[in-house]
Amino acid sequence: MIHPCILSGGSGSRLWPLSRKAYPKQFLQIFDTESLFQKTCRRVSGPGFGAPLVISNQDHRFLCGEQMVEAGLEAGRIVLEPQGRNTAAPAAIATLMVEREDADGLILMLPSDHLIADEAAFLDAVRAGEQAARAGYIVTFGIRPSEPHTGYGYIHLGEAIGAREPQGEDVRQVLEFVEKPDRERAQAYLDEGGYVWNAGIFLFSARAMRAAFEAHAPAILQGAEAALDAATADLDFLRLDAARFGEIENISFDYAIMERAGNVACVPMDPGWSDLGSWSAVREVFPADKDGNASLGESLFLDTRDSFVYSAEASVAVLGLSDVLVVNTRDALLVAHKDKAQDVKRIVERLEADSRIEAIEHKRVYRPWGWYEGLSQGARFQVKCIMVKPGAQLSLQSHAHRAEHWVVVNGTAEVTIDGETRLLGENQSAYIPLGARHRLANPGQIPTYLIEVQSGSYLGEDDIIRYQDIYGREGTNS
Repeated sequence: MIHPCILSGGSGSRLWPLSRKAYPKQFLQIFDTESLFQKTCRRVSGPGFGAPLVISNQDHRFLCGEQMVEAGLEAGRIVLEPQGRNTAAPAAIATLMVEREDADGLILMLPSDHLIADEAAFLDAVRAGEQAARAGYIVTFGIRPSEPHTGYGYIHLGEAIGAREPQGEDVRQVLEFVEKPDRERAQAYLDEGGYVWNAGIFLFSARAMRAAFEAHAPAILQGAEAALDAATADLDFLRLDAARFGEIENISFDYAIMERAGNVACVPMDPGWSDLGSWSAVREVFPADKDGNASLGESLFLDTRDSFVYSAEASVAVLGLSDVLVVNTRDALLVAHKDKAQDVKRIVERLEADSRIEAIEHKRVYRPWGWYEGLSQGARFQVKCIMVKPGAQLSLQSHAHRAEHWVVVNGTAEVTIDGETRLLGENQSAYIPLGARHRLANPGQIPTYLIEVQSGSYLGEDDIIRYQDIYGREGTNS
């Protein structure tokens, strides 16, 4: 049995303004009706794979669970990181969890936000690496380079240690891991051959990885064991102990283990892979016209070359430019030279320093019960559209500084105000006075949509006192 471990803690800041901390790129439906997270889960859900172990940022816990249910995927375990600790800590957590159930089990650790076009080729590579992993190797997967790319780390391959079936492709020894090179060195790697891009995907046995941590990073293993032993169940999630997890070194799995271990092998592969690490990488996924322009959404290119447009709703026209990236969302617009795609994270850092909400959330904010979206705002009022999923309910709550009006525009709403409950249908409304204890629920079989009008001296989301919540969010405003 191969146990997939899906890492889903990133924020995808280089894909701002589409990817944001509250709803990062792995959960976005950029390419079709499935998110990258759903594609990753489905990719490793066939025969020979166990239920996935998802290690996620605690702020994304409901997104992980909901997207797995929406895609009809087998529910696995979702482990919540109290804070980001790079990739070594989750690798240790996964090792311990699988070891306790299946000491000889294999773990396939992979990011949740990569795109793989040829999934059959990917699964073939995993099968090729399985025998080596069972023999005690820590197996990584390398992408055959198509260009002298400077944005990826490289793996220098050595002699073959086994043949891939059925194609006969070799599983290779790893001579060294190479940091992201400059263009001259990257071209030299391409010319020399024997180098592949590091895809950040790994296959290993729980037994071999425990031994690797004990030899090269024992403190990380001890910290992970302490955080796991003190973990607490929260609904369908497992919360790692915050204090103990916070003491673990913030270091990547590559630095902590892969570059120190001697029993490392690599499977070269070419599955149409992209880490979608920047808008330039996203641009390469879409077919270009004769002038090298590509787009997702309505766009018009005139006298423009080698450019890319993403637009959620509005039509975007680009005139007389070359090598530009244009990304348009409802509340933010990015215009950048394509050579600066890796620097988009600097914009996010600046927005965070200025406490701008555009770094964190979209206009539409997702919650475990559904979502809300801001429509209009003034000095003492705010208008939102609210969607409540069938069978879902908001917390029993009150507000100290605002009153609210709810107007149902579709579906049925169950409204409780100061202990009195009634049903509202389309075009019916309710008034919630300042300070009243109230709750909104959807008892129906279709989504309920409401227009909410807030009025008062303070309209922030932190003006919430929660008394009861089926999602365990008492004391929070998420």
